[in-house]
Amino acid sequence: MPLDRISGFDIFLIVFIFLVILTVYLGVKTVPQGFNWTVERFGRYTKMLRPGLNVIVPFIDQIGHRINVMEQVLDVPQQEVITKDNATVTVDGVAFYQVFDAAKASYEVAQLDESIIKLTMTNIRSVMGSMDLDQILSHRDVINERLLRVVDAAVSPWGVKVNRIEIKDIVPPVDLVNAMARQMKAEREKRADILTAEGQRQSDILRAEGQKQSQILEAEGRREAAFRDAEGRERLAQAEATATEMVSEAVARGDVAALNYFIAEKYLKAFGELAQAPNQKVLMLPIETSSVLASLAGIAEIAKETFGDGGGDGASPTRRGSSPARRSATPPTGPAIAPPPTS
Repeated sequence: MPLDRISGFDIFLIVFIFLVILTVYLGVKTVPQGFNWTVERFGRYTKMLRPGLNVIVPFIDQIGHRINVMEQVLDVPQQEVITKDNATVTVDGVAFYQVFDAAKASYEVAQLDESIIKLTMTNIRSVMGSMDLDQILSHRDVINERLLRVVDAAVSPWGVKVNRIEIKDIVPPVDLVNAMARQMKAEREKRADILTAEGQRQSDILRAEGQKQSQILEAEGRREAAFRDAEGRERLAQAEATATEMVSEAVARGDVAALNYFIAEKYLKAFGELAQAPNQKVLMLPIETSSVLASLAGIAEIAKETFGDGGGDGASPTRRGSSPARRSATPPTGPAIAPPPTS
């Protein structure tokens, strides 16, 4: 269209279309997810725009701050902290926070991220400065909990919620690291010595218990053996008493042969025990031994006459009535006894 043919109406229409497009552009706002925008009218906060399509008054209202309401992380830079026991350590960490009130985060504090970092660093020095080095190295969870409680309470008026504060690195000086290494080595050697001594003690206790049980069992065995021996001696004494009683009754009835047999049996038993001695090579017998053997032979004759004639062999009464003197004169039967050597 030639310029000389453009009328005033055409110019007005073009300007009107341009103003409509500009008005729509300034009045319609699309807020992305995870953000909140503040609206200012003549420099004053009026309302908050949520995620989605929003309409404001063009040429009057304008966007103030675009606030990220998603959880964010801040790196806390390294700093030196002096502990309660005057040890210097280098500490850094991270802080996780989230804005829950965009208006407060926009107008209650300037430079929100920098403010949170400075506040966290200050409280790290306060919390860790009240603890010993050993506590700092072994109680990170306590430090994190105390930092979170203090910092979260401090940033709450800013419309911010601190979710976590974590200490990343705690770096003691090199000399302290070497000292702690030596201390750890000494502690481990001490534990090893204690465990070795404890094992030796347990071994000695078990060995002593075993010896004790062995001695108890041995004593039980000796007691049982002594009980058995006493019982055997008691029965033997009862048998001896019975035999003595029977001999006494026979003597009371006038049977002297039973007494002679009892005495001879005792004599020979003692003689046998003497002959069985391991250190006995030559046995010297007294003269009376022949008389004992003769008595035994006479006892044998009496028994033969008493029990042998009962079978009805027709022996004469005269033979049964032989005099004791003649029977005792019968030569003894048995091994020859050597007379004792003369000096």
